[in-house]
Amino acid sequence: MSTPVYRTQEVQAPEPGEEGRGSRILDLVERAGNALPHPFWLFWILGGVVALVSWVLNLSGLRVEDPSSGDLVGVRSALSVDAVRDLLTGAEESFVTFGPLGIVLMVMLGVAVAERSGLFEALARRMLSGLSPRSVVLGVALGGVLGKFLSDSAYVVLIPLGAVAFRAVGRSPMLGMIVAFVSINAAGDANPLIAPGDALFASVATEAAQLVGKDVVVRATDNMYFTTVSAFVLAATIALVVDKILAKREHRLTPDPDLEEAAARQVVAAGVDDTTELRALKLTGVAALGYAALVVLAMVPGSSPLRGEGGAIVESTFMDAIAVFLTVFFLLVGTVYGRLTGRIRGSRAIPEFMADGVRSIAPLLVLFFAVSQFLALFKWTNISTVVAVEGADLLKQLGAPPLVLFTLLIVVIALMNLLITSGSALWTLVAPALVPMLMLLGTHPATTMALYRIADSCTNSITPMSTSFMLCVGYLQTLRRKAGIGTLVSFTLPVAMIMLVVWVLLFFAWYLLGIPLGPGAPVR
Repeated sequence: MSTPVYRTQEVQAPEPGEEGRGSRILDLVERAGNALPHPFWLFWILGGVVALVSWVLNLSGLRVEDPSSGDLVGVRSALSVDAVRDLLTGAEESFVTFGPLGIVLMVMLGVAVAERSGLFEALARRMLSGLSPRSVVLGVALGGVLGKFLSDSAYVVLIPLGAVAFRAVGRSPMLGMIVAFVSINAAGDANPLIAPGDALFASVATEAAQLVGKDVVVRATDNMYFTTVSAFVLAATIALVVDKILAKREHRLTPDPDLEEAAARQVVAAGVDDTTELRALKLTGVAALGYAALVVLAMVPGSSPLRGEGGAIVESTFMDAIAVFLTVFFLLVGTVYGRLTGRIRGSRAIPEFMADGVRSIAPLLVLFFAVSQFLALFKWTNISTVVAVEGADLLKQLGAPPLVLFTLLIVVIALMNLLITSGSALWTLVAPALVPMLMLLGTHPATTMALYRIADSCTNSITPMSTSFMLCVGYLQTLRRKAGIGTLVSFTLPVAMIMLVVWVLLFFAWYLLGIPLGPGAPVR
C-alpha cells in the first residue's frame, strides 16, 4: 500500500520550498521538540530536575501561606528519606489511580466495539458526504468545544472521531486528531453547557468570595452567557487558523503506510451494501434514543440514585460516573450496528473487539506509568502551591488599572498552567487569593472566574505536563511512529496563541460594553 498524501483541491499543501517564514519556524519547533527523548524517558528526566529544584528550594527555607488552609507550606525535598519511602510505597497507587488511566481503559472498551463494527466510519461518511474539506474543520472544532461536557472521556471519544472525519474527506487523519484535541483542550472551558467543572469552579469561588463578603454566592451559571458566545467564536477561530496556517503543513502529517492501512481496515465494514447500511444506521439511532430515554427516565425521580445530594443533577452520580454510561452507550450502538450489518456474527466478536481496542492504546498505558510517577513526585514536593501563591502575590503588589491587571493576571496564570495543568487544582490554589483581592478592587467574582477560564485553557494544548497532551501524542503515534512532542506542539502552538488573543479581545469588548457574564452576574 502506497503512502497516502492528504491534499485536496480546496486546501493545497505547498511544496517545502513555498513555505513562509512562519511555517519554517514551526518546522524548527517540530524538529526541536522531536529531538527530545521519547516522552516516557522525558518524564523521568523531568522528575530528576524537579527533585534537584525541590532540594534547592527546601534549603532556601521558602515558606508561603496555603490560601485553602491558612497553614505555612514549604517545598519538600525529593532527595530525602521521606520522599523515597513515600514515593516508592505509593508508586502502584499513583499509577492505578491516575485519572486518565481508568477513563481511557473503560471508555475504550465501548468505543472499540463501535469503531470496529464500522459505525464511526459509516456515520462520518454519511454526515460529511456533503461537506467540503474546509467545512469539516469547523464541524470537528464545534464537536470538540461542545464535547468537553463529557469530561476527560471527550478525548477518548472525539480524537479518534476527528481522525475518521478528516479521512472521510481526504484530509490527514492526524490533523483531525489535532483539531479535536485542541478544541477540547484549549476551548473546552467555553462550553455553553453546565458541566461538573462549572459547579466546582463556582463552589471554590464562593468560598473565596465569602472571605470578603459573607453573603456572596457564585453560581455555576455565572459565566453562561460569555462561555456560550465564546464557544462559537473559538470554534470559528480554530477553523480559520487550521485553514490559513496549519493546512500549509498538512503534508507533514502523513501516516506510516502500514499503520494507516491497519487503521482503515479496523473501521471499514467490508461487503455492506448501501441499503443494509442505511437500515442499520436508522435502527442504531433508535437504540441510541431508547438508551438516552431510559437514562432520562431514571433521573426523573428526585430520589433517583443517579442524582446527587438534594436531587442535584450537575453534582450527581450520573455526572461522576459519566464514563460508565458512555461505555455502555458505545457498546450498545456498536453491537446493534455490527449485528445488523453482519460485522458482528457472534458473541465472541464483542470481547475480541474490546481486546483489540485495549491493544491499540498499549503505548498510552506505558506512557501513563511515567507520567503518573512524575506527577506524584511533583505534587509531593509542594512546588505547585508555592508557584501559585507567589504568582498571586505578584499581581496583588502591582496595583495596575483593571484591564492592565486583567492582562497580567491572564499571562501569569497561563504561565502557571504550563506547570500546573489541572484546572481545578490551580483554581483551588489561586482563587482564595485572587477572588478577594479583585473584589476589593471592585471586580465581581464571576469576572475573576471568567478571566481564569481564559488563562487556564489555551496553554493546556502546548505543554507536555498535561496528561491530555501526552494522550494526544500517543494517539498520533498510532498512525505515525515518529510523531512526538514537537509534532503536536508545532501544530497546536499557532492555534493556542491566536485563540488566547481572540478570547482576551472578546472579553475586553464584553467588559467595556458591560454585558452580564451570566444570569444575575454583572461583568463589573
